[in-house]
Amino acid sequence: MDIPPLAGKIAVLSLGALPLSFALNYVSLLSYPLGVVLMSSLILGLFSLAIYSLSRSDIYYDPLYAVFAVFAFTSVVDLLIALQEDGYMAGFMAFYTKEGEPYLRTAHGVFICYWDGIVHYLLYLAMTGAIRKRKSYRNLGLYWLGSFIMSILVFLPGNILGKYSSEIRPTFFLTVPFVLVPCWAGLRVFSQTQVPTCCTPNTVEEAQRKGLLRRPVDLALIIYLIFAAFFTLFRGLVVLDCPMDACFVYIYQYEPYLRDPVSYPKVQMLVNMFYVLPFYGLAIYALIFPGCSWLPDWALVFAGAIGQAQFSHMGASMHLRTPFTYRVPEDAWTSFFLCNLLYALGPHLLAFRCLWRPAFFLRPPPGPPANHEKQH
Repeated sequence: MDIPPLAGKIAVLSLGALPLSFALNYVSLLSYPLGVVLMSSLILGLFSLAIYSLSRSDIYYDPLYAVFAVFAFTSVVDLLIALQEDGYMAGFMAFYTKEGEPYLRTAHGVFICYWDGIVHYLLYLAMTGAIRKRKSYRNLGLYWLGSFIMSILVFLPGNILGKYSSEIRPTFFLTVPFVLVPCWAGLRVFSQTQVPTCCTPNTVEEAQRKGLLRRPVDLALIIYLIFAAFFTLFRGLVVLDCPMDACFVYIYQYEPYLRDPVSYPKVQMLVNMFYVLPFYGLAIYALIFPGCSWLPDWALVFAGAIGQAQFSHMGASMHLRTPFTYRVPEDAWTSFFLCNLLYALGPHLLAFRCLWRPAFFLRPPPGPPANHEKQH
């Protein structure tokens, strides 16, 4: 996959969040929730106008340029929040976490801010750079889409249903465009033309004639997906309080974070159970039967989703913001880390395999036309 150069202009503009957030931290108006939401809306509006005036031709070419540019700015803000909450800096975003979104001060909130401030930020710079160079960013966009949607699917219900439901402030409604805009962006990314492959009809036909035993990489991925599916189902049953001794042993010895009343881990496991588990079954089918052209795209989406989810889950499970009784015990760190790392790595290997040799998933070439006798 050709990774485009990062957009320097967007990087410079987004880094303006540093002095701006430092100055806003000392504005007395922002000591009230309503003041925070009004000021946040004003800043995002002014930043959008600045992007439009400076990059009008790029926005006309692809409106997602403006979306990614604004999201890059918010990613820098999220990174500042995470660094401040972990004590690496001070005097920047304290007003926002206090009066705007206090649930960002949880361990889960801190780690989704880290992911957004690092991984999403780099993706935004790469995708805006691709638009400026008039190159395709479809694969990067699919990975970002899965990651962003997973973050929203877990974070919003976790805020509404968890112990922070009584602390929802007016800034919560700013998440509405952050839900609607990615849906529109996702449709545009999916509608983009796929990058043509160099697979000839003969290559496709030869790849699709091979049985599973002659494709050891695919066989290994199927074995992995079967184990991952059982692991997903098991953790979902744990969250649902299934009366099984194995569930109780697992939750108390390896992942007590699943009992945390903040609700994020519970929502995360249920999302995995109802969305990721069916995908694993479909992916196994696509690795056995040729011509499932949908798998490469959806493998990228789910790789982004599971990468974001596992990063947040693993980090929050061991973070000091998580109460001691819900943290992973020190003697279980190795087992917990290896299991969850493998769970995150597998979908990325599946996506890489689909991009590396896509011939097996392409639609089979049409057969030779039937010979008809000439009619006299």
